[in-house]
Amino acid sequence: MPAAMQPPSAPTPDWPAGPVPALATAGVGTPLLRLHDFTVSVRGGAPIVRGIELSVARGEALGIVGESGCGKSITWLAALRLLGRGVTTGGEALLGGCDLARLSEGDLARVRGGRIALIFQDPSSALNPVQRIGTQLVEVLRLHRGLTGEAARTEALRLLDRVGIADGSRRLRQYPHEFSGGMNQRVMIALALAGEPDILVADEPTTALDATI
Repeated sequence: MPAAMQPPSAPTPDWPAGPVPALATAGVGTPLLRLHDFTVSVRGGAPIVRGIELSVARGEALGIVGESGCGKSITWLAALRLLGRGVTTGGEALLGGCDLARLSEGDLARVRGGRIALIFQDPSSALNPVQRIGTQLVEVLRLHRGLTGEAARTEALRLLDRVGIADGSRRLRQYPHEFSGGMNQRVMIALALAGEPDILVADEPTTALDATI
């Protein structure tokens, strides 16, 4: 799982590289992602999100609008199975025709960041505070693109430049607490782009950005 998708105290798993076979067979015209009658429940109670219907095709942008607390973020976190054992889902969350709920942990780890990347709303809680920025970027590049050594460092520098962070060589050696809130948000965007995902889920990604960006 990418550093930005796991708690700071969790060990970094070394999942085998490669695509999830079932996802590579989706035909032309098949939605990349489809949520059908999708529901989210907590500890067996009544659904807190229910009846979600949406689909996203390659090259399409979809906006989800709703008041604070209506379940926008919860829907995506639940679909990617990031909410823990007390949360259950119903209906279907299909990625290239493959039900995310049925994937093994190893396959799901390759999906997160490699097939679907999530730009979290609060980078201060999503970034690992005890790892350097470069370590977190290189981890994603290694797990999802097989890049190591100088190739990974070069790509990490390119990603920082792409999101408007100058002096990348120095910044890669720094920790999240040495960045402003807006810069950490840009690091989150770079992490999400690093795995070259098929789908990018942006959870209010401009909230903390500097006005000039």
